[in-house]
This record gives sequence, structure tokens and C-alpha cells, in this order.
Amino acid sequence: MPRAENRLPSIYGQKEYADAGGLIAYGPSTTELYLRAAIYVDKILKGAKPNDLPIEQPTKFELIVNLKIARALALKFGN
Repeated sequence: MPRAENRLPSIYGQKEYADAGGLIAYGPSTTELYLRAAIYVDKILKGAKPNDLPIEQPTKFELIVNLKIARALALKFGN
């Protein structure tokens, strides 16, 4: 992961990277992905055949901005 002293803004695909010091994360909601996976498992355990289940793409995305890092990089968001 780039270090703040290098002053390189970075964008990641998972929230955890912004939590760990990245500037921005944009990607599918991890919580929503786990929920959808649990629903698939439930259907399979109730007798559905995996081949018959549709493939789904994420529909809920999250944008996380680490304001502490943004301030350290002297970046401003909004007005």
C-alpha cells in the first residue's frame, strides 16, 4: 500500500483498504455480497440445484473516502 509521505492518492476496490490508510475505496458492498451468498447457500440446502440458480452481479456499491488521509494530502472534496 502506498505510504502517505509519498503523497500518492490511491483508490482501492474494498472498504478495508481505506480503513487501513488508503485514500478512497469504491466497490461492491462486502456485507451485501455475504448476504447474497447466504441466500444462495440457503436455496441449495433447501434442494435447489446450483446449475439452476442465476448468476447475479452486485447492485449495491460503496464509496469510502478516508478524510484523515485526504487532509494529510491537502485534498478537498466538495465545495
